[in-house]
Amino acid sequence: MSDPTQLGDVSINIENSIATIEFSHPLSNSLPGRVLAKLAQTITDAGNNPEVNVLIVKSAGDRAFCGGASFDELLSIDSKETGLTFFSGFANVINAARKCPKLIIGRVQGKAVGGGVGLASAFDYTMATKFASIKLSELAVGIGPFVVGPAVERKMGLSAMSELAINAGEFRTAEWARQKGLYTYIFDSTEELDTEVVKLAETLAKSSPEAMMELKKIFWAGTEHWDDLLAERAGISGRLVLSDFTKNFIQNFKK
Repeated sequence: MSDPTQLGDVSINIENSIATIEFSHPLSNSLPGRVLAKLAQTITDAGNNPEVNVLIVKSAGDRAFCGGASFDELLSIDSKETGLTFFSGFANVINAARKCPKLIIGRVQGKAVGGGVGLASAFDYTMATKFASIKLSELAVGIGPFVVGPAVERKMGLSAMSELAINAGEFRTAEWARQKGLYTYIFDSTEELDTEVVKLAETLAKSSPEAMMELKKIFWAGTEHWDDLLAERAGISGRLVLSDFTKNFIQNFKK
């Protein structure tokens, strides 16, 4: 049987100054450390590419946008050091999006769980379908949304983030997420979503790169300390994931 932590990939296509980045994994587009590392590096490289004016980040398939952390990899964590390394993967993706000098459009076609909500929050402009409900499930697993929390709080506010973090077993609808500021627009179908994502990307691709870069600096002002903050948060998650509570929860879930 294939090792789930070795599955999944990230691809990029650059056309007409638009970089479309797609991540995939057969288990609900969950994110093992290897895919997280490649996603962070791909975003960074696209941001530094002079042929790119705007990024689209999406996931494969037409159902789940992102199932969050790979449970198989969580089970394999056996020390604080390996825990820190894994959760730093999410920190690196969020920081790559934050530091990218180009605007990033997020395309969310389905459910986003845990780290998937963090990804959606790290994009500059996120559109979704009505099927893109969200849940921060980390507390139920025995950890917490420590790494993604700052990105979610920045996008949706402390009240919405804490509601998601505390009521960790319940999905909130895409419309709820739109009202709280995570999504800008919601569409009835993936086809409609894709049409509008491409339409906005084509408009931005023809806009002033310098003006967009300056706008992005304003959007992310006050987050300059996130390299240290998210590393500290990754350490908390890396410690908690070693608990018997978390190991038992994941094993029972997988059964």
